[in-house]
Amino acid sequence: MKSFLGLLLVVAISVRLCNGACYVMPNAAGESRGCEDSDGMMHEFNSNWKTENCLSCSCSRAGINCCSLVSTPFGYDEVKCKEVFHKESCTITVVEKDNPTKTCQIKGAVG
Repeated sequence: MKSFLGLLLVVAISVRLCNGACYVMPNAAGESRGCEDSDGMMHEFNSNWKTENCLSCSCSRAGINCCSLVSTPFGYDEVKCKEVFHKESCTITVVEKDNPTKTCQIKGAVG
């Protein structure tokens, strides 16, 4: 019973983390050409692409599904350290505020 409860807790946390980093844009009713993204660009069904905002997206008949490629760090000294976003690699590093050449230790990352 304890194993089942532990597994249930892990699944619940995993689902919560995944849902927080993804979203779905349903297709317009009767749309048969593909998926139109928020920039007005049309994508073929069953296609995949990466956006400038570090999202990995796919098109299906149901719509567009996008998930963030960025892992957000947590468990660091927020007084001493700050996050730095690197758009070209879709990553976040944590560095000291007073000396950005020094990285800070983190406990983990979500996403």
